[in-house]
Amino acid sequence: MKFINTASAIALGASLFTSVSPAIAEDAAAPPPPAAADEVVGEAIIVTGTRTTGMTAADSPAPIQLMDSAELERTGQPDLIQSLAQSLPSVQAQAFGGDMQAMNLQMKLRGLSPNHTLILINGKRRHGTANISIAGGPYGGSAAPDMSFIPPSAIDHIEVLQDGAAAQYGTDAIAGVINIILKDQDAGGSISGTVGQYMDEGGDTYSLSGNVGFAPIENSYFNISVQKKKKGFSFRGDFDPRVYGDNGIAQTNLAQYPDTVNQPGYPYVNRILGDPSVNQTTVMYNAGYQFGDFELYSFGSYGHKYARAYENYRTAGIIVDENGEPFYPSGFSPLEAVRETDYAVTGGFRGQIGGMGFDLASTYGDDLVHVHVENSGNSSLYRDTGFTPTEFHNGDFKASQWTNTLDLNYPLDIGLSEPVNLAGGLEWRRDTFGIVSGDPASYYGSGAQSFFGYAPENAGDHHRTNFAQYLDASLKPTPEWLIDGAVRHEHYSDFGDTTVFKLTSRYDISSAFAVRGTVSTGFRAPTLGEGFYSGISVGPNSVGGVLPANSDAAGALGFGGLQPEKSTNFSAGFVFTPTPRVSLTVDGYWIDIRNRILITGSFYGFYGQYCPSGYAGGNASSCVPYVEDTYNIYNQQAVYDAVSSALGGTIPAYVLMDVNGDRNMSGTVRIQTFANGADMTTRGVDLSLKYDMPTGFGDLHWSLTGNYNENEVDEIAGLPSALYTSSVDPAATELIDKYTVWTLENSTPKFRATLGMFWESSLFSVNLRESFYSKVSSLTTAPGGSPVAGQDITEPVKASFITDLEIGVKPVEGVTISVGANNLFNKYPTKRSYDNIRAAYLAAGSSGYATSVYPTNSPYGINGGYYYGRIKLDF
Repeated sequence: MKFINTASAIALGASLFTSVSPAIAEDAAAPPPPAAADEVVGEAIIVTGTRTTGMTAADSPAPIQLMDSAELERTGQPDLIQSLAQSLPSVQAQAFGGDMQAMNLQMKLRGLSPNHTLILINGKRRHGTANISIAGGPYGGSAAPDMSFIPPSAIDHIEVLQDGAAAQYGTDAIAGVINIILKDQDAGGSISGTVGQYMDEGGDTYSLSGNVGFAPIENSYFNISVQKKKKGFSFRGDFDPRVYGDNGIAQTNLAQYPDTVNQPGYPYVNRILGDPSVNQTTVMYNAGYQFGDFELYSFGSYGHKYARAYENYRTAGIIVDENGEPFYPSGFSPLEAVRETDYAVTGGFRGQIGGMGFDLASTYGDDLVHVHVENSGNSSLYRDTGFTPTEFHNGDFKASQWTNTLDLNYPLDIGLSEPVNLAGGLEWRRDTFGIVSGDPASYYGSGAQSFFGYAPENAGDHHRTNFAQYLDASLKPTPEWLIDGAVRHEHYSDFGDTTVFKLTSRYDISSAFAVRGTVSTGFRAPTLGEGFYSGISVGPNSVGGVLPANSDAAGALGFGGLQPEKSTNFSAGFVFTPTPRVSLTVDGYWIDIRNRILITGSFYGFYGQYCPSGYAGGNASSCVPYVEDTYNIYNQQAVYDAVSSALGGTIPAYVLMDVNGDRNMSGTVRIQTFANGADMTTRGVDLSLKYDMPTGFGDLHWSLTGNYNENEVDEIAGLPSALYTSSVDPAATELIDKYTVWTLENSTPKFRATLGMFWESSLFSVNLRESFYSKVSSLTTAPGGSPVAGQDITEPVKASFITDLEIGVKPVEGVTISVGANNLFNKYPTKRSYDNIRAAYLAAGSSGYATSVYPTNSPYGINGGYYYGRIKLDF
């Protein structure tokens, strides 16, 4: 591996420093600045997917989609992820997140993990969030940048590279790259205000943003944007049969706690199914100073978010004193809350030395998430002391990234139709991740209701460094044929070395038709959050949570720490431009990912109701009938020992035994962890068709974008030998459970298409989008009391058409008033099965009835239509 490192450095120096020719140096161009706002996007100079200067999107050898600031604005969304998802079929926004993920919804490209898409700002890597997702499925383990801290008013345009680009930008760009180019105007600006809400209930949205550019001194620019946005709760659940109706559970609760009817919203008290409330302020700037052939530049952002999400309603009997008197006479609805601060700053120096362009930059980003629970309590603390806080500080997540880069390029004339563009560079990066423990009251005994606090056993600080070098060469053997190759070597302080490559080619058969293709490899190191997140909690009857994948306890189970993911990408397609007004691109892709990192299913070290053979304790009649295989699944000594080790060597006795000294039938000891869980294949086709149709009343700009995408789990990794493998039903003990596998394969629409039309005159504008989403589905086990109790059933979100419309008017110069709707006809996803799921919850008086109205994997959300108005002043 040392040879590769040395060879890369020698090749870099030889190609970029020793071959400078004075004749060529006179003609070499500096690296292009971001495209100006008034350029036509289809003709804009792109800086993503190529190291060649001056290339337009129409000439790109790789598929790339562009969106300018006006297109983003016309989506009607103050949130950047939603804007991208509505316009680009290969992008899907997370509709709903449980627990902490409600505060930081993510996006996926081509159905892959958010961690597989590299986010850049002005070509520089954006730091990730500290709020790692511990869910299963495609969003599990995600720690991608929080896009909500990027105000849309700061954006000039976005370049979305839909192609593997690990060799060019970093070994996590497996699905593609989203490069956000900031505005750099040195004069003028705008102020925009938006209000909106859902048709049926909630989601009240207010957003005020401003952008202004000026020149502090000659040959400089300073462009700054500010956004203040607030969004209210929404609710899409049903009444709670635990406190309403004629079932026995409700009647008992109402008789014992009559004040329950005074709970706000009664009987719709379980309000977890809906959006959180968000109050957020963000500032972003972009600045530069040009002197001769050189430029000093800087950009950065600062944001603060206060967000709260409802958790499951708790009945009055959950928190009572030693006499049985409730702390909350009508019950309570805990709120998980975050107070998050996120900032980043980049400074750089670029220009020309002779014929060589250079760009030296340093970027630091930091994200700090304070985790709180509000309107809650600790039942153990209240019972033991007669006191409980109602608000808890559960702990903090923190993450940072410091990236330093040197990029060089040089056009070398070797007698071909155009000079060979040589590029190369170095990157050094340091990442950190940590958990800070919470208030003792948050993890005492049963812990804060709805979110157990992070105890000192979970706290820790972790870091890694990475050093990378890359080489890139782009040449044209003939005027019609472009070849671009890149190789990248990276060394991680915790994983060692890897080398990846990319080879891209495009051939213009005629001025109207070109073919293109790419083959590349990729490598993604686990995020520090995936490797070191620790969430072990101790309740009155249970010990459970997430065991750090890189811990000694996980190693004792045979996991041995996370290994990097590896990928191979293939793509091929064509570009057809029969006239300047028509363009068509079609690109197919095939992506193999090996050692995909996923969160495992649960493994049990103790499950009280599964008693050993011959058990004769005082509550033996409560045991599940003994079956050796079942007992071995739920009472694994290796898991028990690992969890005990993570807690310092002891599992509390009350989890294992009841007050009589018998086996605790309600007790459980279980863990999950992140693991290299599966090999996967993703394949599909991207299509983009654009047509500018002239009419007597102005041009109609038509667009049709489509994506066909399939994700398939090829193989699940085997269990470590320390864990028990069922000889009766091996699927019951697989490393990745069948529900996660189903979600990975079926939560992304296999076909998505969007037909758009935009028309604008001097006075009016109309923007119309019609999107089609094919069916998605989830797999669940029918509850007891269902006609198919215990059986696995699929729950679909049927194929749907969604219409978005915006109409604008310009009453005076510089003022635009717009009204619009996302999901104009208030379409909802298919409701979950009443006969097989919800009726059983209702009959049992279960909280699941209130929260299971709509499938949360709906690709267009669960809230129905959103309607808004906007006024914008340009100056």
